[in-house]
Amino acid sequence: MIAWLRVALAAIVIVITSIVLMPWQLLALRFDWRMRRWLPRVWHRIVCFCLGIRVRVHGKMETHRPLMLCANHSSWMDIMVLSSIADVAFIAKIEVRDWPIFGALSKLQKSVFVVREEKRKTGNQASEIAARMADGEIVVLFPEGTTSDGNRLLDVKSSLFGAAAMAVPASPTGVVTVQPVAIAYTGVHGLPTGRYHRPLTSWPGDVEMFPHLKEMLRCGAFEVDVCFGEAVRYGPETKRKDVSATIAQRIRAMLGAALRGRDLD
Repeated sequence: MIAWLRVALAAIVIVITSIVLMPWQLLALRFDWRMRRWLPRVWHRIVCFCLGIRVRVHGKMETHRPLMLCANHSSWMDIMVLSSIADVAFIAKIEVRDWPIFGALSKLQKSVFVVREEKRKTGNQASEIAARMADGEIVVLFPEGTTSDGNRLLDVKSSLFGAAAMAVPASPTGVVTVQPVAIAYTGVHGLPTGRYHRPLTSWPGDVEMFPHLKEMLRCGAFEVDVCFGEAVRYGPETKRKDVSATIAQRIRAMLGAALRGRDLD
């Protein structure tokens, strides 16, 4: 009973916050005001607080631009966590656009929706991502291309780094910064998150959305470690496969250390 009262209170606060901020975000998107970049961060910070998601940041996000963040992906919670830390835009598969709730939120954050199966559209999509990065926006890529169980990093798709390559000519320095990020869900109700409890925070593709959302809301006390790793400089001569391999290796190392409870600072 207490758990559901807490959920109800959190829902009320989130709804009120959304009613206040959403009109401003819609106007900012319509007229391309700069506030469209930071309003989602305000909203996500409030939501994370209401849902009991405590975020700990290790390392520092790169200050160089253009910047692409590459992170492991285990749940829709990853988007809230990263958005509460920085003003970011996401690269998402086209199916996300039509999802209930999360599709609307993705549009409000001006995510870039990609159709990976239609190669004729890939160039236009990569061009849009490159233009956004060249304009100073921080773009987040989930290079696995899907969600995992939160215990490991899946194989990274090097083709998804094409947007970074296309942003190189538009960069003032001729270089794009690609930074690895590990998102590790390490605590539930103050206790370490083991493999048994990790399904609460992970959302693999074969799990239905609303039952997972229900269980997550009932729990309502998560600790998340977000680790920013050493970045890679992507220049005109850089090979995508080399970058993807380096990024994958660094994400795996940080994720493994966080899940094993090692000192991350």
